[in-house]
Order: sequence, then C-alpha cells, then structure tokens
Amino acid sequence: MSTPSTPVVERSDALHRYEVRVDGELAGFTEYLDHDGQRVFYHTLVEDAFAGRGLAGQLVRAALTDVRAAGKRIVPVCPYVAKFLVKHEEFSDIADEVTPEVKGWLRSQLG
Repeated sequence: MSTPSTPVVERSDALHRYEVRVDGELAGFTEYLDHDGQRVFYHTLVEDAFAGRGLAGQLVRAALTDVRAAGKRIVPVCPYVAKFLVKHEEFSDIADEVTPEVKGWLRSQLG
C-alpha cells in the first residue's frame, strides 16, 4: 500500500501563479498579478482528480504566507481566496479590500 505524498507548493513567477503538486503532478494553482505592492489573486483551481484533499487550502495558505514574507499585501478578487481569508483571520492584517479600481485594472491586464 503506497502512502500519499506531501503536497508541494511553489511560486511560478513566469506564470504569475502558485502551484501545488502531488507526486510531481500539477494538482492546482492560484493565479495573481502584482499591482502597487499588492498581489491580486484572481483565480484558483484544483483539478478534479485531486479534489477533496484540502489542497486548495494548503495552496492558498502557502501563497499568502509567501506574500507576507515578501512584504506585499493581498487583494482577494478570487472567491476562494476571499472565503479563505474570512476563515483565517491571521492574514487579515495584509488583506486589502477589492475596489472597483483594482477590478478595472485587473480587467485591463487580463484583456
């Protein structure tokens, strides 16, 4: 019987996202763009084959911990990241409100 491996979360600067891998296989990611000292998270996905393992939470926790270490702030446009922040108040000190200005900027960046 094989033991489940520990998920690994890494930041991929080239792709503007944090990725979670299980046994080397991409299981999910959370995408961001940086804007004026803020890391704007706009999309999180965990592949169906990896659903139900708590990977999204592990991924977002690692991403937000990295943002804090980098001295940046978080803007949770992504509904999953926003929901995570409600349940994990330890990150509230680095979270900024999603404003119409940030949403407009994000739309212009994503085309």
